[in-house]
Amino acid sequence: KKKLKISGRELASVPAQVFGLDQLQVLEMSPERESCLRYQMELLPRDISRLRNLTCLYVDSNNLKKIPAEIGTLCHLERLTLSNNSLSSLPPEMGALQRLHSLHLANNSLTELPAPLCQLRSLTFLDVSDNKIGTIPSSIRRLEKLETLLLLFNSLERLPEDVCLLRNLHTLWLGNNHLRSLPASFGELVNLDWGYNYCSCNFEGNPLESPPPEVCSRGPEEIRDYFLSFHRA
Repeated sequence: KKKLKISGRELASVPAQVFGLDQLQVLEMSPERESCLRYQMELLPRDISRLRNLTCLYVDSNNLKKIPAEIGTLCHLERLTLSNNSLSSLPPEMGALQRLHSLHLANNSLTELPAPLCQLRSLTFLDVSDNKIGTIPSSIRRLEKLETLLLLFNSLERLPEDVCLLRNLHTLWLGNNHLRSLPASFGELVNLDWGYNYCSCNFEGNPLESPPPEVCSRGPEEIRDYFLSFHRA
């Protein structure tokens, strides 16, 4: 079998037999998304490196405190979900996952956008919502293929100009941070899929002064035009 789901309310470790399944492509060790369950696994075993053919690894809603350096050997990995854990950092070896295009890190204990993420050139979906992130490094510009960036419920006080170099962004959620202004070059994100109800670009819950509140209250199209005026200038 190439797909395996391991479940159990008291799940705390990975059965050793799993690491002998060298043809395994999808490994899921997460509760159903609709449930309120949280598994108890605190450490992803180093033997995960034996599963060289993995393309998808789902370990949401556990109690992971650390990701082993061996994660970097999974050269075929395309999707990795680590939301709802207790991670405060990521190993630099994650930068070797050059096929990774979707990474979920929502609701952990990160305090900054980890540098390894900026090495993932194939990344198209990045969710770091509901952490404690206060800064975004300038190296984020390296995520040149990024299409979706979710940064809700963090502690951002400013959005660096380098985010405006992510020209492939279609969706950017910035809601519930501490942003007072957005870069004038924000209008250069011309591929943002501006839609109704802030479905592609969300600023709600920020004390924004630029654009001014009266512009924000008029909806996505007015906000887009506000920034495009800078872009045209």
